[in-house]
Amino acid sequence: MSVNEQDNVASLNGLRWLLAFVALGGAVYANHMLVDQSLLIRVATILVLVAVGLGIAATTTKGRAGLIFAKESRIEARKVVWPTRAETVQTSLIIMVAVVLMSLMLWGVDAVLVTIVNFLTVKGS
Repeated sequence: MSVNEQDNVASLNGLRWLLAFVALGGAVYANHMLVDQSLLIRVATILVLVAVGLGIAATTTKGRAGLIFAKESRIEARKVVWPTRAETVQTSLIIMVAVVLMSLMLWGVDAVLVTIVNFLTVKGS
């Protein structure tokens, strides 16, 4: 790709991003201006403007890269092996027991430290 073609693509990307932001800003403005209209008309207008803005953004270089990333992420998310219900319950119980034991241990350490500090400051003087 020559320098002129790269400049042309960069300027078109900038214009596309501007149009995308204008469409998304138009959705916000339409939400404000169509307060007195039917909710159906408001929602339809906003959805159309958001779809147009996202569609324009998807035609840019970064937009295409984002779509590719989203597709690859979806493929990777399908590969995740989720734990069974029994594994989830067992793990949750283990965590709860660990939290209770740790809180009791910290409570005990705190009680000992309070006793030591009280002895050194109140009774010791």
